[in-house]
Amino acid sequence: MHALRTSVRTHPLWWYFSVTFLLSWGCIVLAVWASTGGLSPTPEEFQLTVPVTVPAMLLGPAVASLLLTGVASGRAGYSELWQRLKHWRVGGRWYAIALLVAPVTMAAVVLGLWTSSPAYAPRIATAEDKAGTIAMALVLGLVVGLLEEVGWTGFAIPRARRRLSALWTGILVGVLWGVWHFFVSYWGGGGTNGGIPMEIFLSLWVAGVLVGQLTAYRVLMVWVYDRTGSLLLAALMHASLSTFQFILNPLTPGVPQQVYPWGHAATAWLVVAVVMLVRRGDLTRGPRTLSARKPINHS
Repeated sequence: MHALRTSVRTHPLWWYFSVTFLLSWGCIVLAVWASTGGLSPTPEEFQLTVPVTVPAMLLGPAVASLLLTGVASGRAGYSELWQRLKHWRVGGRWYAIALLVAPVTMAAVVLGLWTSSPAYAPRIATAEDKAGTIAMALVLGLVVGLLEEVGWTGFAIPRARRRLSALWTGILVGVLWGVWHFFVSYWGGGGTNGGIPMEIFLSLWVAGVLVGQLTAYRVLMVWVYDRTGSLLLAALMHASLSTFQFILNPLTPGVPQQVYPWGHAATAWLVVAVVMLVRRGDLTRGPRTLSARKPINHS
């Protein structure tokens, strides 16, 4: 046990990403195999596994974080994690940033595209039960945000910040966060590619992961967390992204599914650029250790 504890403390990111991917991907692959008898399901067959695969995928980051926190720090680690999760006194403007960045950047893109073609109509515009759609989006967003950020921000972000700037922490975790979605994109994406050959679909997806919306948004999430030390706020910022993705994403298969994410990536990176210009040093300052007991200056 001592050797394991030493290894986790010495290489926390390696352990976290390895355990997270093993749990999430392993459960997805097992569920798909058990349901379809192979690893090449159709999108329709994959949908049958969603009640198992999606919860398993979401639990991966949280379970990895809790396991490794216990191994590395025991009760003290759990106490520190809980302090960050209940840390809510961070100033109203940080709540505004956390909750509004996603809907504003998404809406700017989807509304602009919608004026050029009805194919870009957001889900909420075509939904028969708009109230039900919004309610479902809110519930899914909160669940996804909490489960994922107990891992990504609860464990990985603070440890990456001990060695990297906020910008490079966001890029590292953002790219791996995008890669973590691979199987959902690969199997589930077959229903949205609209006849686009899978090799082209995956090429666009890989490029999107490396420079796409999740990476840019993660940089902004790291910035907000860096300035507040609030895991709760990180979970809410993630929830905002997931909620408005469900509400605003166009549902038309084919080209709209390829164009819209790139548009959102561009607006998100634009916000990152503005932060770098207005808040000089916030994203590029050197490594630091974040503590829930000593919140970072909120100015």
